[in-house]
Amino acid sequence: MVFGPSLLGNLKKISDILFPVKGIIVLETLATWGLTFFLFSMGVKMDAEGIVRPQRKCLAIGTSMFLCTLILPQGLTFLLMRYVPKLDRSLRNSLPFLSATQALTSSAVIGCLLTELKILNTDIGRTAVSTAIFSDAIGITMSAIAIAISDKRTKNSIIPWLAVLQAAVLVLVILLVARPIMMWIRNQAQERKSVRESHIFIIFVLVLVFAFLSEISSQHYVLGPLAFGFTIPAGPPLGSAVVAKVDTLATGLFYPTYLAVTGLKTNIYTIDPRSSWVLGVVFLFASVVKIGAVMLPACYYEQTIREAFVLGLILNAKGITELMMFNIWKQTKLLSDQEYALAVIYVVAITAVVTPLIKILYDPSNKFSATKRSTIQHLKRETELRIMACIHSQDNIPTMVNVLEVSNATEENPVAVIALILVELVGRITPVLIAHHPNVNLNTSVNSSTSNSNKIIKGLSQYAEYNERRASLQPFTSISHYPTMHEDIVRIAFEKKAHIVILPFHKHYAIDGTIGLVNRAHQSLNINVIEKAPCSVGILIDRGILGGSVSVLNSQFIFHVAVIFLGGVDDAEALAYGSRMSSHPNVDLTVARFLLFGEENCKERKQDSDLLEEYRRANAGNERFVVVEEVVKDGAKLSSVISSMVDCFDLMLVGMHHQDSPLLSGIGDWSECPELGIIGDMLSSADFQCSLSVLVVQQQRISGKPISRTAKPVDKQPLIHDVPVEQMRGSWTITVNENDRK
Repeated sequence: MVFGPSLLGNLKKISDILFPVKGIIVLETLATWGLTFFLFSMGVKMDAEGIVRPQRKCLAIGTSMFLCTLILPQGLTFLLMRYVPKLDRSLRNSLPFLSATQALTSSAVIGCLLTELKILNTDIGRTAVSTAIFSDAIGITMSAIAIAISDKRTKNSIIPWLAVLQAAVLVLVILLVARPIMMWIRNQAQERKSVRESHIFIIFVLVLVFAFLSEISSQHYVLGPLAFGFTIPAGPPLGSAVVAKVDTLATGLFYPTYLAVTGLKTNIYTIDPRSSWVLGVVFLFASVVKIGAVMLPACYYEQTIREAFVLGLILNAKGITELMMFNIWKQTKLLSDQEYALAVIYVVAITAVVTPLIKILYDPSNKFSATKRSTIQHLKRETELRIMACIHSQDNIPTMVNVLEVSNATEENPVAVIALILVELVGRITPVLIAHHPNVNLNTSVNSSTSNSNKIIKGLSQYAEYNERRASLQPFTSISHYPTMHEDIVRIAFEKKAHIVILPFHKHYAIDGTIGLVNRAHQSLNINVIEKAPCSVGILIDRGILGGSVSVLNSQFIFHVAVIFLGGVDDAEALAYGSRMSSHPNVDLTVARFLLFGEENCKERKQDSDLLEEYRRANAGNERFVVVEEVVKDGAKLSSVISSMVDCFDLMLVGMHHQDSPLLSGIGDWSECPELGIIGDMLSSADFQCSLSVLVVQQQRISGKPISRTAKPVDKQPLIHDVPVEQMRGSWTITVNENDRK
């Protein structure tokens, strides 16, 4: 609009230089290609099942929204046309059509908005997309009828309905002929584990063929490509391959070109304020009606008034669908320059208003914020430990199973594993959260887009079978975009009352210890979970591949575990987890406590000593629970001691965050992964040679604040040293005499 006739384009010299006639033709050609392939891509991504079998809630909201927004604004339109004097003739003719467009709700627009706001995985986001998909089916049908009726080539009253019949036949042929072909290509791709380039080429040619057939059927050229997109199975292997080929060019270049051409056609100087207010009243009334039509059924299905209002705002979003209709009607002379400019300005205005309002009114993180303790440290005895294990691929299975096994599931203290398989959403709009039943045939419980989940669930099932009656498995699969995937993790952790969420580290290590693969999307996901989790969080760094990664299941080997204890709530959580592990018959636990020289009588050290004493008493008689202490002066000495320890252990537990201390001086100056904390970052660095796995633990934060480091009140002991030596079998203690300070 800035470069169009509304502003700079109004100056003839500038418009001739920037957009000569030949250049406009090229831009419009690119815009045509862009719209064709963009809507084809949207058809591929759309969930056809949501159209055929919508949820009852989405069906109610979609039906109410469409009918109310179609009927009530039309009633107002006819009243205005009758009682407003001297209404512009072109506005009078176009007003019913413009009013009808307010009933349209595009799933493509809603999906893009929710992705931008990062709320696609929330309850409101899923409801909005599912409702929009159902509404799309009605809207596409109504649009096809409206286009056929408004086509100037069909002057006879019977011919428009023949055009509608032609469009219906075209869609039917596409569904009956193209669908079986696409299913055959999908099956071929599954066997080959890839899609042939020749098949992709055939699909793109068919897009153009169906666009041509749509045009000669008195329809807009996008109808055929959109219907053809529905016939392609969403997700991998075919849907994701097609979207990967077309999305970058269509979404990144052609589609913005279409929006630019729309802006270049908009001329605000054609607007007559004396009659244009009528259209503004209709648009505003339609928006209010749509919000009300959404809120009523949403509240009936037990949604809060605030959430129902936000849902109404989301479904009010405007975009490509409305602009496409406006351009079609401008070409057919149904809209004059005035109505076209008003309609485009309305689309821009509603987007500018709705987006910040949603951000202000809706914060999904508050819904799953923790208000009660949900940590390993505060877990009562003889209570089930609920571990949420997040898995990206089969490579995460061996080390994750080892951690689960050493968590020591017993009949008195069972372990419930909530396994969440994380799959990137590619080739579809709607995110999917699948709850698998552990006792059913996995081949039938997982669709094609999550076929890789079969092997992962089977790998985890070995742990559950080995620990029968002591451990349970609840598998889920989350198919989502990485920027919003943490919403599923937080939601399931909250609903299943998990005590700890364990996530794989985003770096993968080669056999020589170098970093082979870095996935920044996984890193962002981990950071989001650390910030918003309703329970404790662990980041599992798998470097055990360098040492052979011994399996604890069905093994008589001793699994050596170390806890690095510097003090603080995160170290307390790591200590609590390690203490539980020490009860496993094949686990030896060493708690390595590091003391700063010259800080014997500080309050924090005494609290840590009391905590260690509590766990020592709990493990009285357990020779596999050992505490050692080391006095160090600075970070260099601390790093040196930890470096000398790593070859003796298979798993090391460390706290994520620590208070500023000379103990850590110099270690964190070259931090690569600050989300791990100073010690965790050091152990994950390629410069730190080791072949053990590391679990970096953050204790649950309630309202952003850490919990008290003690699990329960303990008897304070007036000792300078931390633990009475005579009561510590299998451990040694360094006692610092106050007179020896230098």
